[in-house]
Amino acid sequence: MVPMRLCRNYFDGSLPDFRQSGYPLRISVDKVLRTIRGVTPSRMRTRATRAVSLWLVIALLCLPTVALPEPSHPNRVLVMPRNVAEGRALVSTHASRGRKVLRVFDGLHGLQVVQPAGGESVEQTITACRTTGLVSWAEPDYQVTAAASLPNDPYFQNGTQWWLNNYGQNGGMPDADLDAPEAWEVTHAAINVVVAVVDSGVRPTHEDLADNLWRNPADGTPGFNALTGQHDPWDENGHGTHLAGIIGAVGNNGRGIAGLAWRTQVMACKFLDAAGNGYISDAVECIEFARQHGARVLNLSWGNSEFSAALSNALAAARADGIAVAAAAGNNAANLDLLPYYPASLVMDNIVAVGASTRTDEPWILSSYGKTAVHLFAPGVAIYSTSQSTDSAYQTRDGTSMAAACVAGTLALMLQRWPNAQLDALRARLLLSVDAKSALTERCVTGGRLNLRKTIDQPTLAMAWSNQLAQITAFGVPGHTYTIAASTNLNSWTPLSAYRTKPDGRWFFTDFESTNFPARFYRADPGP
Repeated sequence: MVPMRLCRNYFDGSLPDFRQSGYPLRISVDKVLRTIRGVTPSRMRTRATRAVSLWLVIALLCLPTVALPEPSHPNRVLVMPRNVAEGRALVSTHASRGRKVLRVFDGLHGLQVVQPAGGESVEQTITACRTTGLVSWAEPDYQVTAAASLPNDPYFQNGTQWWLNNYGQNGGMPDADLDAPEAWEVTHAAINVVVAVVDSGVRPTHEDLADNLWRNPADGTPGFNALTGQHDPWDENGHGTHLAGIIGAVGNNGRGIAGLAWRTQVMACKFLDAAGNGYISDAVECIEFARQHGARVLNLSWGNSEFSAALSNALAAARADGIAVAAAAGNNAANLDLLPYYPASLVMDNIVAVGASTRTDEPWILSSYGKTAVHLFAPGVAIYSTSQSTDSAYQTRDGTSMAAACVAGTLALMLQRWPNAQLDALRARLLLSVDAKSALTERCVTGGRLNLRKTIDQPTLAMAWSNQLAQITAFGVPGHTYTIAASTNLNSWTPLSAYRTKPDGRWFFTDFESTNFPARFYRADPGP
C-alpha cells in the first residue's frame, strides 16, 4: 500500500478500552478524523505546503515500505564484449586476473558468463570489466522467480483449496477467495515469523507440517503442552493440526495442501484435550510460553461467553510485546455486539475478531457476527487441511476457527514483509484491504471478507509537480493491476485511473485536474 493510500489507516475503529482489557485509554476514529480534517485542505495554501502536510500525515499513519535490491548469483557476472575480437581479448584479460569464463553465447554476439576471481566480489568484477574498454556492458546474474506462483500441492492444483483460488468449482462463486496466487507473486514465505497455534496441539510428524514447525533452540521440541507441563504438544483432537495446515502447510512440496505461508514457523501450544475442552489457566500458560519464546502471531480459535481478567491480562502482555492475535468469533450464530465471546470480544488493537464466510461470499449460517464486534469475515466452510490421524491424513472442517487461521496466516506474511509494523497500523491495513460484500455489510466492522493479495500487494507512490500538475509515479509488482484515486478530504475518494505496471514495476500518471482543487491527496490500491 502506498504512502498516499495509508493516509486512511485510521479506520481500525478505536484503541483498546481498559474497562475490559486493562488499557487506560480509548481514542475514537472520529477524534482522529477531526484532527486530520482540521489541518489539511484549509491550511494548504501552496503546493509546497500541501506536499509537506501530505507527507506528515503519511509519516504518522503508514507502515514502512522498504525497497530492496534484486538478488543475484554470488559468483556469476554477465559481460557483453564490444565485438568478437575484443571478446577474445577479454577472455585473456579474465584469465590474467584469475577470473573464469563459464560460458560464451556465440549466437548472442559473444555474451560471456564470468566467474569472479577468488576474493573478488560481483560488484568489483563488473567495475573492472567496464574499465577495460572492451565491453558494451556488464551486469549481475539476477535471480528471477516464476511470474505465476502456483504451488504443486495436489489439493491446491485440483481446486479443493477453493479459498485460495476460487474459479467457481463445486458450486462456488469465482473470485470468492483470498486471491492467494496474486499475493504469492509478492511473497509466499514467512520464515522469520513464529505463529503460535494455541489449541489442541499439532501432529509434529505430519508430512505437510514437520518442516514448518518451530523448534525450541534448547531441545528441538516444537512447542509446549500445558496439560503435562512438558514439551510434547501431540494433538489428540485434530483441531490444532487442521489450523496449522491452513496457516503453514509446506507449499510446493508436491504433497497435500499449501498453507497461506509456504514456509513459516508454526509453534504448537497445547491446552485443549482430546475432546476439545480446556481451561483459561492452561490457555494463559500457553500464551505466556509463546510470548516468551518469540511468537509474533497467536491463533486463538476457541472461546466462551465469560470475561476472564487473567486471559485479558495475558493478551495485554502479548500486545505489549508486539504480538498480533487472530481470534474466532464463535460458531453460535450470535450477535457479539449483544453477547460477547472471549477472547474475540476483548477490545485491543492487536486482536482481529473473525467470522466465517462460504465459497459464495455469504456468511456461514452458524458464524457469529457483530457490526461493531467482529472485524471481518474469512473463508471458513469446507476447508480441507491437515489431520492428526496419520502423517499423510487430511480432512475437511467448518467454522470460524478455520477463518481465524486464514487471518493468522495473513498476519504472518504481513509481518514478514513489514517486521517493524505497529500493531494498530498492521490491523488497519488488514481491515482496509477486505473485499466489501453486500451480504456482510451489517455483519462486521468492515463489511468485507479477507483478501490476502490486497494486504500484501500494496503499491507505493512518488509525487512531483510539473507545470502546476501533479505527476505520480507508481511502483508495484511487474504486470499487476492497480488503481489510483484522489480525495480532497481523506474521506471520499474518486477513482482516477486503472493501470497495469510495466516490466520494471512502474507506471506514470499525470493528474490534469489537480489545478482545480485547493488540496488533493492520492492513494493507490491493488486492482481487480
